[in-house]
Parts: sequence; structure tokens; C-alpha cells
Amino acid sequence: MFLWRATRGYRLRPWKSPYLRWRIETYSGVPADCIGFREFWSFVWQHRSGLLRFVRWAGRMR
Repeated sequence: MFLWRATRGYRLRPWKSPYLRWRIETYSGVPADCIGFREFWSFVWQHRSGLLRFVRWAGRMR
């Protein structure tokens, strides 16, 4: 459910979501303006276990 809400309006191109770009910026320090397709998916792949853990936690908090 979190992912559905977080990608609202950007579901087919989540790397353009201002919210997700801001979250990546605050977590990793990469400026949001520099996050594109490649950087987004690279971040998701590198941090997949932590991201999955977060999504599960967010689901339990609902």
C-alpha cells in the first residue's frame, strides 16, 4: 500500500516522483535533481533488502 501511495501520479515512471526523489536524497545524499532512471534503479537494486524491510514495516504500521 505504501508503494501505491508513494508513486501516485508516477506509477509507470517512479524515478520522476518528487516524493521518492526527495526520500532518496535525504537517505543517500544524492541531489534529487541528479536522480534519473539509471540512478533510481541503481539505488533500488543496491538497497533492495532495506527497502523491502521498510515496505513490510510500513504495511504493518497501517
